[in-house]
Amino acid sequence: MGYYEFTITVSDKSKDALLDRMSEMGCLGVTDYGNKVIAYFKDGSDVTTLRDELNSFKKVLKESSLDHDFTFDYFYLAERDWNESWKKRFIPIDAGERFSILPPWEVPNNNRTPLIIDPGMAFGTGHHETTKTCLMLMERYSKESRRESFLDVGTGTGILAIAASMLGFTHVIGVDIDPLAVDAAKRNAELNHLANIEVRKGSISHIHGTFDMIAANLMSEILIRMAAEIASHLKKPGIAILSGMLVGQEDDVIRAVENVGLRVAEKYYDGRWVSVIVKHKIEDSNSGNCHSCNLYERCAYSKDYQQGHTCGKGNDRY
Repeated sequence: MGYYEFTITVSDKSKDALLDRMSEMGCLGVTDYGNKVIAYFKDGSDVTTLRDELNSFKKVLKESSLDHDFTFDYFYLAERDWNESWKKRFIPIDAGERFSILPPWEVPNNNRTPLIIDPGMAFGTGHHETTKTCLMLMERYSKESRRESFLDVGTGTGILAIAASMLGFTHVIGVDIDPLAVDAAKRNAELNHLANIEVRKGSISHIHGTFDMIAANLMSEILIRMAAEIASHLKKPGIAILSGMLVGQEDDVIRAVENVGLRVAEKYYDGRWVSVIVKHKIEDSNSGNCHSCNLYERCAYSKDYQQGHTCGKGNDRY
């Protein structure tokens, strides 16, 4: 098994629209180098169809008055070539306040907590904006959450599940429909010497029980589809971190989670990506909502405001 690797040169003005379209086409992962984007598709994809759809999308960009002169080439990466390809690109990176994400052959050189990742044939090395945001939000919200149970939906390499274990969650489950991801996540749990992580093949519907914290770093349409499952698997009180949305897609995801009894506690923007923190609507009255709007936990006027809701009323938290 392998992947098709597309190298695309695209202007900043058109990049978001192109990334959105490639997500719809089944893109598995993207590495962003400014005006150059590396995108991956499974080798089961019809590469001719992928090529034709990208070329057809130029017309859509032109009709939208966006720069439509992007160029691309592609080639097939066999498994052994994939391993060499990602090794060349995988450099250590810091995430959040405490984590340093390292490949197995690197030696920690700072006082941060080393989080070792060998992606194998799965995606998720921590270099993508949404993964780094998830790690940062997990750090922040684990301080106020019970840390008995954690569910990582679409675990990939297991990076978020491993971080949850390191943050003190007692029982951690990672689930993924891709058997290659399951293998990679299990291997990475062992590389980090963690025995409390259970990795399963399947989707959230195959998981029983409720969890103090859920992380789902997935495409917006998948988050919308599984909103009810996320709500039913989230404890009261509990915290769910939903990520993987491009700016403009978050409204549909928010509507979906609100329709199943959840509320947004925070929206976090990182460039063109959006992550949202959601909780059950009916929880402890001391949850810390803004007095005026009673919706978002981090009102712009509260002392710990980061990047959340602005009610404009000037009231502090409860």
